[in-house]
Amino acid sequence: MTDALLSVRNLEVRYGDLVGVSDVSLEVRKGEVVALLGSNGAGKTTVLNAIIGLVRPTAGQVLWEGASIAGQPAFAVVGRGLALAPEGWRLFVNQTVEQNLRLGATPLGNRKREAELLEKVFAFLPKLKERRRQAAGTLSGGERQMLAVGRALMSAPRLLLLDEPSLGLAPAIVEMMYEKLQVLRDEGLTLLIAEQSVELALDIADRGYVIQTGRSVLEGPADELARSPEVQRAYLGIGGDEAPA
Repeated sequence: MTDALLSVRNLEVRYGDLVGVSDVSLEVRKGEVVALLGSNGAGKTTVLNAIIGLVRPTAGQVLWEGASIAGQPAFAVVGRGLALAPEGWRLFVNQTVEQNLRLGATPLGNRKREAELLEKVFAFLPKLKERRRQAAGTLSGGERQMLAVGRALMSAPRLLLLDEPSLGLAPAIVEMMYEKLQVLRDEGLTLLIAEQSVELALDIADRGYVIQTGRSVLEGPADELARSPEVQRAYLGIGGDEAPA
C-alpha cells in the first residue's frame, strides 16, 4: 500500500528484559476500519500504546502520513490527529465525566472548539450528558467505555484507536458500542480496533491483522479472516475441538 495514513513496520517494544512485542507490522488507510486481533497477552495494547506515544519502540518504525512519530510524546501524537480510547477502566476516576471529556481536548488548545466538540460528543453519547457531573469512578462498565471513546473524540481525531472496546461488558452494551462505532465508520472516521472478539471486530472491519505472542502472523480482508479456521483455532484458540497449548 502506498496511501496509508498509518504504517507500523517491524515494531519491537521491550520493557527491560521483557519483550512486549517483537515484530508487528500493519497499515491503515484513510476511511477504513482495521481490526488488530489476538488473544489476551498477544501484545495488542502494547502496539496501540507504541503508536500513540505511551511507550517507546525499541526497534521498527511508526509512520503517520509517511513521517516518523516513533518515540514522540503522546500529546504530540494526539496533536497530529491520532487518539486512543483505552479500556474503560483507564480514566481519571476522581474527575467528573465532563472533566474527563475536556481533558481529551487539551491538545487542541482551542477553548471555543472544545465547547463545540463537547456538545457533539454529548449528542453522540447522550448518556454522558446525563452523567456529566458524576465522578467517572462511579460509572458502570459500559458508561466508562463510552466515556473512554468520548474523551478520545474530544481531540477531533482523524484516526481513532480502540483498545478492547467490548472487554467485560454485557452483550447488550457491546452491541450498542459497536453500533456507535458503525456510525463513526459511516461518517468517514478511520478506525483501528484491537479486539479479542473475532466476530465483533471482523463484522465492522475492512481488513484485519492477527498477532500471536508479539508477532504478526496473519493478515487479510475481514471476510477472509472471518472464514479462516486457522484464525479461529491456531491463533485465537477458539472455534475448534482443541485449543493450542
